[in-house]
Amino acid sequence: MFDRLDDLLNRFEEILNELNEPTVTANQERFRKLMKEQSDLTPVVETYKSYKKAKQDIEDSLAMLEEETDEEMRGLLKETLAESRKEVEELEQKLKILLLPKDPNDDKNVIMEIRGGAGGDEAALFAAELYRLYVKYALSKGWKVETQYADESGIGGMKEVNFQISGKGAYSRLKYESGVHRVQRVPETESGGRIHTSTATVAVMPEADEDIDIVIDEKDIRIDVMRASGNGGQCVNTTDSAVRLTHYPTGIVVYSQTEKSQLQNKAKAFALLKSKLYDIEQQKQHDAEAELRRSQIGTGDRSEKIRTYNFPQGRVTDHRIGLTLYKLDKVMNGDIDEILDACIAADQAAKLVKMSGQ
Repeated sequence: MFDRLDDLLNRFEEILNELNEPTVTANQERFRKLMKEQSDLTPVVETYKSYKKAKQDIEDSLAMLEEETDEEMRGLLKETLAESRKEVEELEQKLKILLLPKDPNDDKNVIMEIRGGAGGDEAALFAAELYRLYVKYALSKGWKVETQYADESGIGGMKEVNFQISGKGAYSRLKYESGVHRVQRVPETESGGRIHTSTATVAVMPEADEDIDIVIDEKDIRIDVMRASGNGGQCVNTTDSAVRLTHYPTGIVVYSQTEKSQLQNKAKAFALLKSKLYDIEQQKQHDAEAELRRSQIGTGDRSEKIRTYNFPQGRVTDHRIGLTLYKLDKVMNGDIDEILDACIAADQAAKLVKMSGQ
């Protein structure tokens, strides 16, 4: 591990030297790559420097202890030594986590798709609430949300909604939300006061940006234009601006109606299709690496029941990591960092165990 850390430290110094050259901005693409590499390496390098300093503090304290005869000073040195040793242990664990193989999609924006599952109108209402949860969470992070398509039901629910969240590290956190979300509560339409169980599925896909090589053959696509439906405003509803794409090889149908321009909706629909095709490639790769899938925390199987929201008890349970929180109202308002942090920690722990066993 330390050979690799020394190599990274040397590489970091090389990048800084190159960035200090007056001609570095002449090649903007090269400049952007260097800035990104510097940003990626900074947490590892800073932690490693702190680790080396703590190790040096241990050596200095041990050397001073050998020479010191005053008992009060020896006591202080032993305290410093214990603190430095504890710091070394913590920093070593942090370095192991920082050196874990990074998901290449972690810095990407995400496309999210929520569908009402079992439970009819109640499932659609729950899907709409999940949509609002993620919008609030994204906005709390300073991320941008763009809704691409919403199939709304008459009672305020959503049978399906597609939206994009743009922001640094969006996929690294939201990827843990893929799966089946279950709600337990008494529906407003239930006169007998019985608790019903409904579900909604959440799919989280990394945006397939320019560096993703997904080729869409025009022969494989049917493009339909139509008038948008729903609460889109008078301009949206009076022109044939909505676009639907059907991809024959996979059967995927995507729809975009949120823009007034047909060209803009078409561009959005193709971007969504590209992300869905990329997601299929990712799924194939995950399926081929079954052991890796099992060592990760719910970033693959869409049919996996990942979480239950129990309204009568104000309880949220994440089944993958055995976490239960009694703060359902806060969670439904977008306060999900505690859950996501626990998922990330469990994922890292599983990967560390796997690496140590190799």
